[in-house]
Amino acid sequence: MPPTERLYYNDSHLVEFEARVVEITERVSGWSAVTLDRTAFYPTGGGQPSDTGTLNGTRVVECIDDDSGVLHVIQGAAPAVGSNVKGRIDWPRRLDHLQQHTGQHILSQAFVTLFRAPTHSFRVLENSCEIDVELTNPTTEMIERAVELANNVIWEDREVSVRQVTAEEAAELPLRKDSTRHGELRLIEIDDFDLTPCGGTHAYRTGEVGIIGVRSWERAKGLARIDFVAGGRALADYRRANRGAREVASLFGASRDDAPKLVSRLVAENKDLQRRLRLLEEITTKVEAGELRARASILRDGTRLIAEMVAGRDSESLKRLALALISEPHTIALLGASDNDAARIVFARSADAPGDMNALMHEACVMLEGRGGGKPEIAQGGGHNVERLGEAIQAAKRRFD
Repeated sequence: MPPTERLYYNDSHLVEFEARVVEITERVSGWSAVTLDRTAFYPTGGGQPSDTGTLNGTRVVECIDDDSGVLHVIQGAAPAVGSNVKGRIDWPRRLDHLQQHTGQHILSQAFVTLFRAPTHSFRVLENSCEIDVELTNPTTEMIERAVELANNVIWEDREVSVRQVTAEEAAELPLRKDSTRHGELRLIEIDDFDLTPCGGTHAYRTGEVGIIGVRSWERAKGLARIDFVAGGRALADYRRANRGAREVASLFGASRDDAPKLVSRLVAENKDLQRRLRLLEEITTKVEAGELRARASILRDGTRLIAEMVAGRDSESLKRLALALISEPHTIALLGASDNDAARIVFARSADAPGDMNALMHEACVMLEGRGGGKPEIAQGGGHNVERLGEAIQAAKRRFD
C-alpha cells in the first residue's frame, strides 16, 4: 500500500478535500481507524496535537502517524474500503496550532539570534505552549528581548514558505537545527530570519501569528522552560489576566494599573498584622497555660496532669499550647479541640515526666477513627469521630491513674 499523500505539507490552510478509503482497522477503544490515499489531517507529532474534523460527517477524534500512513480515528460507523469520502478539518483548531507552531519557530530563532540558545523541545499544551531553551543564566530581561524581536518579525508580516531539499542540499544550508530524517527534507523558511526542517502546519505569513507573549519561565533540568502563547491564545490569556486584574482593582475601588501597588501595601500590612497576632497568641497562650495548670490533677509522683478540651484552637495553636504547658517540669498535657467535622488532639510531656505519648496517640486515634503519631515526648493527630473526643482524652488520662 503506497504511503498517504499528506496534503497539509503543501497547503496548511486546506480544510476540505476528497480521498479514497484504502484500509479500515479496529482500535482497542472499539472505534475504527480509517486510512486514506490522501489527507489534509495533521497527525500528532513534533509536539503538535493532531487535527480533528469529519469524514463524510462522521467525527474524527484523533489522527495518528503509522507505518501504513495516517490513521483517522473516527467516532461512528466506518466507510467502506474503496469508497470516496469528503474530509473537513476543524479550522479553529488548525488555526490555533499553526499560530502556536509558527510562533515557536519565530521565538526559537529569536533566542538563537540574540543568545545562540537553541530550543531542545516544544510542546503544545491545552492553554499555552512550552519550549526548553539552552539559555545560560536566563533573566527576565533576556526573555523579554527575545519576545520583542519575535513580535517585530511577526508584525513585519514576513513570508513563510516551504522548501523540499535533499539531505545533501540541507547539509549546505544554515539550518537552525539538524534533522535525523533521511532522504528528502521539508524545510520551513521565514524570510530572512529562520530556516528549519519541520513536518508541521504553519502560517502563510508571520502576521498570521498575531502576537507572542510569555506567561512565565523557570529553570528546568539545566534549561530555561518558557511558557508562551501566540495568536488567539495570547488574546484569551490577555482577557483572563485583564479580568483578574480588574476584579482585584475593584476590591480596592481603584484603577487596574493601581492594583499592584495596593496589593503590595496590603501584603505588607498583613505581614505586620501576622507578626502582632503571633505576639498576642504568645501572651494568651501563656495566660491560658497558667489557668490550665491551676486546674491540673497531681499524680502520686507529683507530676501535673492536664487533660482538657480547649476551644478556638487549630492544630498548630493546640501544639503551641501543649509546648507552653510542658515548658515547666513534671508536666503532662493531653489536649483536644474540635470543629464541626474534625477532632484534633495533642499529647505532650516534659522530659522528666512519665508516659509514651506516641502510644497514647495511636490508641486515641482508633477511638476517633483517624490517625496520628509522633515521639514518646509529643504526638498529635485527630479523626472525624468528634463525638468521642472527650472520651479519648479521658481514656488517655486513665493510663496515669
